[in-house]
Amino acid sequence: MDEGTKYIEVQQMMQYSNTIRRTVRLAALSALAVSAWTPLVAQVSSYGDKETGQTNTKSQLLDKVGIAQHLNQQLPLNLAFTDDAGRQVKLGDYFGKRAAILALVYYQCPMLCSEELNGLTGALQMLNFRPGKDFDIIIASIDPSEGTDLAAAKKRTYVKRYGHPETADGWHFLTGTQPNIDALTKAVGFGYVKIPGPDGKLTQFAHASSIQIVTPQGKLAQYYMGVEYSPKDLRLGLVEASANRIGSPVDNILTYCYHYDPGTNKHSLIVARVVQLGGLVTMFSLGGFMWVMFRRDIRGDHKQEKETLASGTKVNG
Repeated sequence: MDEGTKYIEVQQMMQYSNTIRRTVRLAALSALAVSAWTPLVAQVSSYGDKETGQTNTKSQLLDKVGIAQHLNQQLPLNLAFTDDAGRQVKLGDYFGKRAAILALVYYQCPMLCSEELNGLTGALQMLNFRPGKDFDIIIASIDPSEGTDLAAAKKRTYVKRYGHPETADGWHFLTGTQPNIDALTKAVGFGYVKIPGPDGKLTQFAHASSIQIVTPQGKLAQYYMGVEYSPKDLRLGLVEASANRIGSPVDNILTYCYHYDPGTNKHSLIVARVVQLGGLVTMFSLGGFMWVMFRRDIRGDHKQEKETLASGTKVNG
């Protein structure tokens, strides 16, 4: 076999190998795109597809659910609540000395509220600040049917989870009447609606998740969205609020709580937008990486072809 024939065969083998490699990578990229995108589409579309006529209803519900960031808004400190020990208190009893973290939840929430309080407790464990000494924690129920027993049980759970029983006096779990709840949620900008539970009764709530940092004078200083909170941001928020400084609005990427009953396969969980965003970021990041690899392969192929061509020219010469 002469050198020219060998050169042609080598060139053909290289082209064949490159074609296979590109095809495999293209197939992998396609599979990646499908796998990353499918859950996002399924999570959004399936809720409306499960039951005819549900899409419009859920859209209308979400119009009423959200967080409007009322920075520098004075909380109505004269509002009356019942604390976790059954005492009648006013919201203003927790202000005047220290900043506070405020969370609006309901204690029998089947999912998101516990995740929110878990996230808050986990972030607080990373701080040197202590409830009752450096700041207060105020948890208020949006459900007027909940009473002291539920509030006390939640307090025991989270003080134990936090791991510092000596800080119990800095944790305040409140319940209240509908008018006082409405006044507090309106001041905070906390939009929510009552929805049917699995039994069909109006016993649950569609709401978004956030915590608020409040100055010692009772003014809203900072909002943190979602169910996971950066200890560093939380510390900075408390420091600034303690100095009566008001923060800036944050991106309003909301995590919604909306019950899902797996027993009846009835979807009422509006998927967290934050999860969708994370999926998209992952897809584009991995796609970008593979695109860079494609470009690198193409440049390498061109270099090899030039070298082979130059070698073949020398042989033929």
